[in-house]
Amino acid sequence: MSNNSDEGNVGMKKISFGDKTKSLSVAFLLMASLSLGYLGGWAGSRDNTNQTNSISKADQRVVLNESQLISDIAKTVGPSVVSIDVTSQSQQLDFFGRTRSVDQQSAGTGIILSKDGYIVTNRHVIPSNVSSVSVTLSDGTKLPDVQVVGRTTDGDTLDVAFLKVNDAKGKTLTPAKLADSSKVQVGDKVVAIGNALGQFQNTVTSGIISGFGRSVEAGDESGADSESLQNLFQTDAAINPGNSGGPLVNINGEVIGINTAVAGSGAQNIGFAIPINDVQGLIKSVLNTGKLERPYLGVRYVTLTDDYAYQFNLDVKRGAYIAPSQSGQPSIITDSPAAKAGLKEKDVITKVDGTAIDENNSLISLVSRKAVGEETRLTVIRDGKEMTITVKLEAYKQ
Repeated sequence: MSNNSDEGNVGMKKISFGDKTKSLSVAFLLMASLSLGYLGGWAGSRDNTNQTNSISKADQRVVLNESQLISDIAKTVGPSVVSIDVTSQSQQLDFFGRTRSVDQQSAGTGIILSKDGYIVTNRHVIPSNVSSVSVTLSDGTKLPDVQVVGRTTDGDTLDVAFLKVNDAKGKTLTPAKLADSSKVQVGDKVVAIGNALGQFQNTVTSGIISGFGRSVEAGDESGADSESLQNLFQTDAAINPGNSGGPLVNINGEVIGINTAVAGSGAQNIGFAIPINDVQGLIKSVLNTGKLERPYLGVRYVTLTDDYAYQFNLDVKRGAYIAPSQSGQPSIITDSPAAKAGLKEKDVITKVDGTAIDENNSLISLVSRKAVGEETRLTVIRDGKEMTITVKLEAYKQ
């Protein structure tokens, strides 16, 4: 059983047949088809020449139109994407066994949120021991005067950080347009933009949304610094190291997600992005106050599935179940918004402001869309009865 808290190798498949008889049969049918196709094509070649040419030109138009669309999206969104260069400090032992500080260089991507210089990126792009940050605009202008506004805690399921450009050197900063990511559907065309490998600025790749509501365990190449991420988009648009923090955009050039992870060795084109709606509450906080304040509810819960509902003998199959306390950790955090609002153990939260908690929307995800100080209506099942409880969200104290 996995408890949640709002605190804070796929190989190429080769088709084979079981025996030689099947292989020979398939080979024979293939040869027969080719022969018949040739004769039919010869007999009707005069009548179908114009039709074949027409189809070919139509296919070309489709390819050209899609290429033009991607090009237009790149031109529209490109000015809102920055490359991020980070210097951080790490402690290493020298030849004599003495500890010394060593500068480490890393790179990522960011999205401009406002004309006055606020930028969102991934938390793992901005280490906690960062000493300096600079950003490079799409026209190549490097801006060295950049401060770290804040980053979510290392255990937080939301992998985001915010920066502020203090001196834009007279350059006009272009904010990206943000979409409503709740409207995204599997199969939607998307484009990813980022600083690939930390050296190829504003690299553009395209693909589709392959799935949503994904939960993954992400870590660096060494396998260290593992973190749990929830409610992610899955896409086959290529996301490379250095793309982290960059935008995943729809065909209208609007940001639907923040690229954050890619499947490891053996996978092909399986990337993940944080839905932009899940970051809206933090964006509001940063733009309005200049500070990163993470709203929290203050409960420990289990996201219900059919199996968990059966295990806990619950009639409701989806929601956030506030399970009884375990290992000395209370299910309702003392003096939290949840405690103040009267939430109790064994309550099942089924909706947040009318949006159902399910495989695609976790409780953490829905709360993250709110700002600190907002009143939020929770639909709760208690002792078989449905009720509405209003909670005023507070800032999580790190």
